[in-house]
Amino acid sequence: MKKRTLGTQGLTVSAEGLGCMGMSFAYGAADETESIATLHRAIELGVNFFDTAEVYGPYTNEELLGRAFNGRRSEVILATKFGFDIRDGANVGVTSDPQQIRGKVEGSLRRLGTDYIDLLYQHRIDPNVPIEEVVGVMAELVREGKVRYIGLSEAGIANIRRAHAVHPISALQSEYSLWERNLEADIIPVLRELGIGLVPFSPLGRGFLAGTARRAEDYPPSDFRHQDPRMQGANFDANMQAAQVVRDMAAARGVAAGQIALAWVLHQGDDIVPIPGTRRRSNLEQNAAAVDLSLSASDLATLASALAQVAGPRYSQERMATVDR
Repeated sequence: MKKRTLGTQGLTVSAEGLGCMGMSFAYGAADETESIATLHRAIELGVNFFDTAEVYGPYTNEELLGRAFNGRRSEVILATKFGFDIRDGANVGVTSDPQQIRGKVEGSLRRLGTDYIDLLYQHRIDPNVPIEEVVGVMAELVREGKVRYIGLSEAGIANIRRAHAVHPISALQSEYSLWERNLEADIIPVLRELGIGLVPFSPLGRGFLAGTARRAEDYPPSDFRHQDPRMQGANFDANMQAAQVVRDMAAARGVAAGQIALAWVLHQGDDIVPIPGTRRRSNLEQNAAAVDLSLSASDLATLASALAQVAGPRYSQERMATVDR
């Protein structure tokens, strides 16, 4: 597996990481045996960058990674996140109260079975707390050795700049793919100006670009995709038609559609490290192979043009309200 560096501080990781949320949360029943086998297979393939968060479960995803990597900590780079108010096992809103951050990080360290976090993100911007105060606490944790690098998730330009002025930000995590390109006009240029890497989640459009997505109403209410506007009604039909170009190109190349979609993201810059999520070894192996897939300038232009317009908003209004744009 090739390597890439996120940010100017030197965080070097596998060119593709693994999003672990779906192993415990949001996408159906968990299968711990297969999930752990997938995590171990990732290491064998050279994938060393694993993404989790305290809210995934909540807590159970970090615990899963702690069990899976027991005795193998030196082989992996762990990223986790804080930034939600979790009460009685439920996420009740966004919060980054500086007085609580240390406790949250200590909880993540305990669940992950480690004494340091490689990359700590603020999961969502808290509009009630100045970013300088949040990053100030994160920087203290870096100086104490409990955190190596810090990042932001779904932050907008103003908060990225303000945060970076307090302590270097190594990575911004946000949704980015052929399916969702809102970062291109403003966010990505600022990241490159400041020397911050990009970690795209959902680079396969929650399965849509891989050709595995179903209509939103076909998923149970507990599934994250049940409320996805782009998978509902006429939006689903229009987007399925637009994504046909991915499937056609994949068929012509003798590869999977998801590999074409991932290769497109990887071709957008060496400062970009996508974290496709899966809990199955077969999908992991397929995704990892995309790192070695080359696309021509013509291929890239064809894909970008066909999916320049996607039907429906990215999230529901409620979910979009937590995104700092």
